[in-house]
Amino acid sequence: MAAVIDIFLILVLVICVATDIKSRKIYNKVIYPSLLAAFIYHLATGGWEGLSHSFIGFLIGMGLLFIPYALGGMGAGDVKLLGLIGALKGGTFVFHSFLYIALAGAVMALAVILFRKGVLKSLYYTFASRKSGVKLTEGISRGSLKATYPYGVPIAAGVVITLFVNGWTFL
Repeated sequence: MAAVIDIFLILVLVICVATDIKSRKIYNKVIYPSLLAAFIYHLATGGWEGLSHSFIGFLIGMGLLFIPYALGGMGAGDVKLLGLIGALKGGTFVFHSFLYIALAGAVMALAVILFRKGVLKSLYYTFASRKSGVKLTEGISRGSLKATYPYGVPIAAGVVITLFVNGWTFL
């Protein structure tokens, strides 16, 4: 039965990544019905104990991204998506996923910053000028450091990595 949850989770992630890339939104019309399905599934298969474990996973998932959301660094859709992941797979899974999500997010953020127009060239000139003893007043523009990206992508990457680490294979 865990395979059913995994397939459902992958489908939800594919939809959320596609909408996040296209419109920078993770839609409630995907998250809320999926969340309801997760609660109903766990209630039906595990009774009240299954529902409580699902709800605790939901709270853990929401809690992990609440501070970045409150500080303005994350969208509400990303927080709700991680809550959904917790509701589907449980608190331990969502916490392990969060660690991989953070790593994937850091790699993606670095790539976004480095590959913005002119950043690599600025870094090259800065290091070359310091090597020769000249100090450039120009540096990396603040706009380059404020780049945004769809965080649904690292969320999905972190979840898939966690699935594989836990022994998941393609069907």
